[in-house]
Amino acid sequence: MADSKREIERKYEATAETRLPDLSRVAGVSAVAHQGVSELDAVYYDTEDLRLAAGSLTLRRRTGGSDAGWHLKFPVASGIRDEFQEPLSDTLPSSLAGLLRSRVRRSELVPVVRLRTARDVHHLLAAEGALLAEVSIDTVRAERLTGGSATAAWTEIEVELADDGDPAFLDAVERRLRKAGVRPSASPSKLARALAETAPERKRKRDKGARGKAGQLTAGDHVLAYIRHQGEAIVALDPAVRRDLPDAVHQMRVATRRLRSALRTYRNILDRSVTDPVGDELKWLAAELGIDRDREVLDARLCSGLADLPRTLVLGPVRSRLRIWAAARRGDSRRRTVAVLDGKRYLALLESLDALLAAPPLLPAASRAPGQELPRAVLKEYERLATRVGHALELQPGHDRDLALHDARKAAKRARYAAEAARPALGKPAKRFAKRMKALQTLLGDHQDSVVARDALRTLAVQAHAAGESAFTWGLLYGREEATAAAGERELPEVWKRASRPRLRAALES
Repeated sequence: MADSKREIERKYEATAETRLPDLSRVAGVSAVAHQGVSELDAVYYDTEDLRLAAGSLTLRRRTGGSDAGWHLKFPVASGIRDEFQEPLSDTLPSSLAGLLRSRVRRSELVPVVRLRTARDVHHLLAAEGALLAEVSIDTVRAERLTGGSATAAWTEIEVELADDGDPAFLDAVERRLRKAGVRPSASPSKLARALAETAPERKRKRDKGARGKAGQLTAGDHVLAYIRHQGEAIVALDPAVRRDLPDAVHQMRVATRRLRSALRTYRNILDRSVTDPVGDELKWLAAELGIDRDREVLDARLCSGLADLPRTLVLGPVRSRLRIWAAARRGDSRRRTVAVLDGKRYLALLESLDALLAAPPLLPAASRAPGQELPRAVLKEYERLATRVGHALELQPGHDRDLALHDARKAAKRARYAAEAARPALGKPAKRFAKRMKALQTLLGDHQDSVVARDALRTLAVQAHAAGESAFTWGLLYGREEATAAAGERELPEVWKRASRPRLRAALES
């Protein structure tokens, strides 16, 4: 994986005549050290339709300065980006190409803008000489490389916080700059400004005149907005999954399930003959992501259960066996997940989502008011859930009931997602409904996790016994999981009663 760091910076408007104020008067600054002027030459790459720029990503190949090479930046928040760097090479390094695959897909990356910058650098230093921030006055010349050959030029001030610095320090620097008449830049990045100022004239006019009065939103508008949001989440989370960031697999799987659930729930809005094949592929992707996610959940549950035991009840090499068992599963699931994201089937799914949104297969009900169509779809999911919960409660504890409760859990999740999709249109009733469905889903989810944990604990106990080790601790943990599941089953009727209050349904129908 490429070298990475978090970049925290702020940009300010300037002119060729702008001079920095005395920044040694900023609290914490002991000295301002002038580092001289360097010449930077950067070519920025994107697809022909500027997909990276649309997502506020930047990819460049830069020469000059102290960090020449390939740079890829992902937005985190305003003024904060994660930057990945690779050494100079003639072609894009594979590590960066992988992080861009969900956006670029089969398209070619081409040079779109060239920026040549004269950078006048100053270091703000603490009393012990530690770097607090780097302040530069950048004189920029931009040249469009695709869609024309327009040019632009400007000067700006950039203040970048030192690694592991306190972001509050940038506030102090900004106060000093503002007192000197320097104002924040209206553009979030050099690339964004270059693209805007070198865009073809006709495009600039079209963009300026594209804003019109928005009409009343239909049921179809709400459903498509939700589907678009979940699709964008899948694409945005892809690099985080590849980087193995905490919770990334879980969040990507949730977005996949929400999207599939919306396609199934709102089949009165969107034509099933078009959406069902997409839903099948989303089911496949969720299952593949589930291998990694389920491993994460199970490992955390077993480790937590073991940590809660008194040391006197941990007999034999229990912790080492669990650690080795978890590590073996982690390596296999991790490799499989990345292979899925690199595969043709996944890229084809992303393309099919784009096609669906570009030409949505809307049915007549899509043009109706959201208050007519969306509650009906939500309540249909509720009825399915009620049937499954009722069936599960009629069964005796055991294997069949475990399966029925798992089915009920999936129905609760689908009802929750249906209400979440309808919330922008239906407001508080949908919010309350989703909240109660989540409580039910959480209870049933914990029950299912206990079922899976017991199966794993039995396997570990068998392995320990075969190796001549004591199986006592594994049996103890198994018994605790049985007790947890039984407690959840006892609590279920009351949780379901709260989730199924008639007045909740009436509020949705109103």
